[in-house]
Amino acid sequence: MARKPNGTLSWEVDEIAKVFKISRADVREYFTDGRRVSFIIERRMAREILKGQLADSEGDEFDIIDSSGRKWEVRSISEGGIYFCPSYMVGSGRKFDKNGFMSKIKRIDGYIITDIVSFPDMPFWVIKKEIVLDWWKRKELGTTTKISRQKILKLIENL
Repeated sequence: MARKPNGTLSWEVDEIAKVFKISRADVREYFTDGRRVSFIIERRMAREILKGQLADSEGDEFDIIDSSGRKWEVRSISEGGIYFCPSYMVGSGRKFDKNGFMSKIKRIDGYIITDIVSFPDMPFWVIKKEIVLDWWKRKELGTTTKISRQKILKLIENL
């Protein structure tokens, strides 16, 4: 049986467009760009879902501490896929470092993965780090932990 999402973050496109005085298309573009929307998703997750707080700094190895003290990293599934390594390893001129990835995963409890492509109703899954480590050991995450949208959705479906 496929794993159902833990929940859904929903957004009112017309309200957002009106408040920010931008078009519906601009709202969609913003909310389906993981670099941009992560700031907002992290805050909603911390407040509404995990009843916790944001990390003290953007440089911390996690994004949210939940009400039980567990540490979570928030990631988005975009058209381009998803990655599980630290953000400092992603982007032009940056490279993957296995030791850095392993260090990060040891310090968190897991990932909260949001399907931003499904905007305005974005399903999310809470994935414990042991599952991601298992995917890594089975070489499901490739050599850099960046995988396609199709692959992550299949991995989640098979949980």
